[in-house]
Amino acid sequence: MPQATIGVIGGSGLYRMEQMTEVEEVHVSTPFGDPSDVITIGKVSGVAMAFLPRHGRGHRISPTDIPARANIWALKSLGVQWIISVSAVGSLREDIAPRDLVIPDQLFDRTKSRVNSFFEQGIVVHCTFADPFCPTLSKLLLDSAQQIPDVKVHEGGTYVCMEGPLFSTKAESGVYRKLGMDIIGMTALPEAKLAREAEICYATIACVTDYDSWHESEEPVTVEMVIGNLSANVANAQRILQEIAGKMPADRSHVACGCASSLATSIITDRERISAETKEKYNLLIGKYLS
Repeated sequence: MPQATIGVIGGSGLYRMEQMTEVEEVHVSTPFGDPSDVITIGKVSGVAMAFLPRHGRGHRISPTDIPARANIWALKSLGVQWIISVSAVGSLREDIAPRDLVIPDQLFDRTKSRVNSFFEQGIVVHCTFADPFCPTLSKLLLDSAQQIPDVKVHEGGTYVCMEGPLFSTKAESGVYRKLGMDIIGMTALPEAKLAREAEICYATIACVTDYDSWHESEEPVTVEMVIGNLSANVANAQRILQEIAGKMPADRSHVACGCASSLATSIITDRERISAETKEKYNLLIGKYLS
């Protein structure tokens, strides 16, 4: 099966990578079912990447129903060490305008109906998640975005992840602003948590499509508004992916973020009480810590 160290999860509007060459489609089965779609592996600027459309081609899967565990597991099984998420978001700040890009550094969880851990059935794991986005990968994305003319990118910010699929009420949007949130979306969680449990570096290109529902001088957010602004943002996200391809570290042995060893001190369950069946199921994630 082909391998790639860089994975891209495409959100709304990004269902394929136009610049990818030597393309091969891969079907991956996981203990958590099938991923959102087939995974496309090919080369971008000569570098192998794996691409997965988060909502499936044709946008068939609602945010709550995204098989996030299967998606992250499938990418991990293909050798992915870095995941770049491309995600549509609304802005909660005047100075972050539609068609801007944001590389967020924090998350606030407002989801309600999603499984947010791989681990169950007799094993408990508590990963550090103070910094939910990999700082190393986020910096690479920011630097790459800043090299592209006519792209306005914001460094840092808090992404509040709501359940969806409906957009915010005005009351909700106003509260998030008062709490100091910067952008709002529906898909960063549990994706970021699962990537941390899989010891994969994870960061997001957040594509701003609207002002959510707080902005009195703007029309309430609609699908048409989102799609119109998203087309421009997706084109810029593709340019960033081309730019970053050649900048990714060959390995993570000298990377200071710690994502690659996030499970080393996180397994709290007594090793002798972890069943052989559980060890086999989670071998991809924890095998190196149980040998």
